[in-house]
Amino acid sequence: MTKQLTSIELCAGAGGQALGLHLAGFKHKLLIEIEPAACKTLQINNLMHKLGWESILEGCLIEFSNCDLEKYSSIDLVAGGVPCPPFSKAGKQLGKDDVRDLFPAALRVVEKINPKAVMLENVAGLLDSKFSEYRDSINNKLISLGYIPSWRLINASDHGVPQLRPRVILVALKEEYSKYFSWPEEKVTPPTVGEALFDLMAELGWKGANEWAQKANKIAPTLVGGSKKHGGPDLGPTRAKASWKELCVNGHRVADFPPDKDFVGEKAGYENMPLLTVRMAARIQGFPDWWDFVGKKTAAYRQIGNAFPPPVSKAIGKGIYEALSSKK
Repeated sequence: MTKQLTSIELCAGAGGQALGLHLAGFKHKLLIEIEPAACKTLQINNLMHKLGWESILEGCLIEFSNCDLEKYSSIDLVAGGVPCPPFSKAGKQLGKDDVRDLFPAALRVVEKINPKAVMLENVAGLLDSKFSEYRDSINNKLISLGYIPSWRLINASDHGVPQLRPRVILVALKEEYSKYFSWPEEKVTPPTVGEALFDLMAELGWKGANEWAQKANKIAPTLVGGSKKHGGPDLGPTRAKASWKELCVNGHRVADFPPDKDFVGEKAGYENMPLLTVRMAARIQGFPDWWDFVGKKTAAYRQIGNAFPPPVSKAIGKGIYEALSSKK
């Protein structure tokens, strides 16, 4: 990328979307995130890897959206992943009636900053028919601000990430840029779980690593990060754990270390089925191995499980970058 475009990131989490956009050519002027551990993750990676992110703000998006944001008026892209529980099929799907719905705050930020482009991601449930009026209200607001909105269901596995992870992406560009934007069409075949994790499983010399990798011969189910109210360091609800078991992975908790050389399984019914470590989960999400996560195991895993895979963000970000760079 030769032209420097700028962005701010809302609800940045552990930085999956931000990293992808960085790799697509965007320079972050600001990242805002409310969770202290996730903010520390952003800070340490920014420092260690010289990403050049100018400011990382630990704070509430609603409060931020009510501030004077004139200093960010030259930003090219406002991006983010607002909380998914209001639209998740794992919850009550209260939508606009859920206090955790931050789409209104994100749209206030967009209205005040008036960027050239907007990119927001959420769970697939947002495309359910019950939310059609809500999507229409978002579209109408963006149209009134001069944007052309577009929604797309994207599977992370289409971009080389070893899990399905369907996500809804909203991209909206100012009318003069919109005609230059196209969704990524090129698909990258993902590795199987066994291919993706073999070296990590064999790190301590586990004798069964080769046999395990051959059995873990599909992509993973969607990682689930949980929340403060529900979910600890495990791989999700009963159905998700059953899918992991089909891949010879024990999904009941997250391990501190890879299996040792004589590992045979932790309990009956899970023979030769290892647990995942935090680093393994991060690789399943498409994070590079050099990306560090701050916090104890539960906090680190939650950051990973709730993240937006960087390869997906990069692919969509490149489309936005090219659109904003193409206008004569």
